[in-house]
Amino acid sequence: MFVLKQQPCVMTSLARNLFGKPFDGGKRTMDHGSQQPQTQQMPGAFPGPFPGPFPGYGGPQGPYPGQHPALIRLDEVQKEIASLGPQVCSFSGLQNDREYKRLERELTRLLLEVDKVETEGRPELQQPRKRAAGEVEGLLRYLEGNATHPSRLAIEELTQEAQRLLNEGVVLPFRQGQALDAFEISEELVEAVQGVAMRLAQVKTGGSIPLRKARYKALTRVCAVQELLESRVRTHTLALPLSDDTHEAVQRINQVMAQVSSARCQEVALLMGLSGRDSCAHLARILTELLVELDALDVSSNAAVRNYRKQVVEEINGLLKHLDLEGEGEDTRRYDLAQNDSIREIEAIRGRVSVLREEVLRHGGAGQGTELQGLLTHLDQVDTGRNPCIREARRRAVLEVQALITYLELREALGRRNPGPDEPPSHAAVWHVLASLCDLHGQVLGFDGKRADKSYMLLEELLTKQLLALDAVDPQGDQGTKVARKQAVKHAQNILSYLDMKTDEWEY
Repeated sequence: MFVLKQQPCVMTSLARNLFGKPFDGGKRTMDHGSQQPQTQQMPGAFPGPFPGPFPGYGGPQGPYPGQHPALIRLDEVQKEIASLGPQVCSFSGLQNDREYKRLERELTRLLLEVDKVETEGRPELQQPRKRAAGEVEGLLRYLEGNATHPSRLAIEELTQEAQRLLNEGVVLPFRQGQALDAFEISEELVEAVQGVAMRLAQVKTGGSIPLRKARYKALTRVCAVQELLESRVRTHTLALPLSDDTHEAVQRINQVMAQVSSARCQEVALLMGLSGRDSCAHLARILTELLVELDALDVSSNAAVRNYRKQVVEEINGLLKHLDLEGEGEDTRRYDLAQNDSIREIEAIRGRVSVLREEVLRHGGAGQGTELQGLLTHLDQVDTGRNPCIREARRRAVLEVQALITYLELREALGRRNPGPDEPPSHAAVWHVLASLCDLHGQVLGFDGKRADKSYMLLEELLTKQLLALDAVDPQGDQGTKVARKQAVKHAQNILSYLDMKTDEWEY
């Protein structure tokens, strides 16, 4: 079970941990979601009458009537740190990226600048210099830590796997002179790309903004390519293109269709970083020009040709909608799925399920079945937007509802049970296990711990024992007992799976 909480301002918290003071760069622009950081004086700050984070230095015997030159230089360094900090905290690439090398170079330069500051052995100058050096070093560690984080490397490995699949299945055939229509995209390729997308969705980010942005950026591209491939598979069934003899405009539409097929291969290469020559903006211009050209064709006299043109236009629009991914995850907050409308809808349903669960466990409430079925219907209508993370969130919410419904149904069945005198002992044994499973099911519903907890291990052990007890039941040829035992085994396995889901620390 994953429990989602509103994340605090990650950027502000990070900066405070690194720097020991509010990190605003002069502007509060790095807020997370709708929360606004609170400006406050942090311990260790150096209040003073002069601008910047450092106090003026002087004294009865001091030769400087105002700020010490060392403090003036450190103040300038602090302003540069404040400017670089948000860039470091939002960087989501790897160590070999140009932006990483630039940030590393700038921070190293600042560290050298701080080292050059002369403190003349005076503690009141040494402390500001030490603090400035610590802030720069903290940013360097954070930059390197995110770029080399195991989750970041896992995202890159999965991205490279998708690149290999698509290079071999789409890009290379196209570059060898095969149009995308000349060969059939295999279902295996589509399933393999979908598998990569699902594994990307399961990469844990720990709430880190750089890791979440990297995962979102990779995931959106893989999902876009998956949709492009699936649309190509679907159009294999269309009787297109039409014969040139059908209408005078058909020849040009056929030519456009061939260009669209070529553009699809180019777009796959662009989205997956397999093309260094073109850009998404350039391809978008070409496709837009094709739309203008199609719109200018006069096909009003022929319904079949008009429908053909419409389908080609739809294919072009399908390509265009994915060409805005070049900056996806960088200049938007869409990587923060906690702000996604579908996720909010799912979370609202989960909140209601949580209330109903508490009522059932505390007061043994009845009559919630109708509302729970309504919540299932509501979840089925939530738009996942083909996003694996949102789809997984919905699946988990569905399992939560189903787990509560199953518990109520089993408890009700046990309450109605009225065995006859001729009930086979094996059948009674199955019902005895079901009674134990009902009790354990209630404990699992109320469990809110981790896998390392003793209560988790105890529940897992007790559920396993019930499976062993069912395995020991001999139906002795009674068909009713066989069916009951099979259902009980499935129920026990479902409870174990639900317990496992509650503790797998999944996140979106």
